[in-house]
Amino acid sequence: MSSELYDCVKRTLNRYFRDLDGQAPHAVYHMVLECVERSMLEVVMKQADGNQSAAADILGINRNTLRRKLTEHDLL
Repeated sequence: MSSELYDCVKRTLNRYFRDLDGQAPHAVYHMVLECVERSMLEVVMKQADGNQSAAADILGINRNTLRRKLTEHDLL
């Protein structure tokens, strides 16, 4: 695991909770996964020059799974 990525996520979550200013957090798990997944897909697709097969290989997932995730995030 990348300690730099881990630290970045941890700092961002701590800032998120601090900035709530008394409001109750809601659906944090879904929010984090959606943000991380979308940004990861965008960066990997750019690294793969838009080639879905190459991006799927980089991610270690099936190309059909990648296409579904790209569709879910409106990235197609």
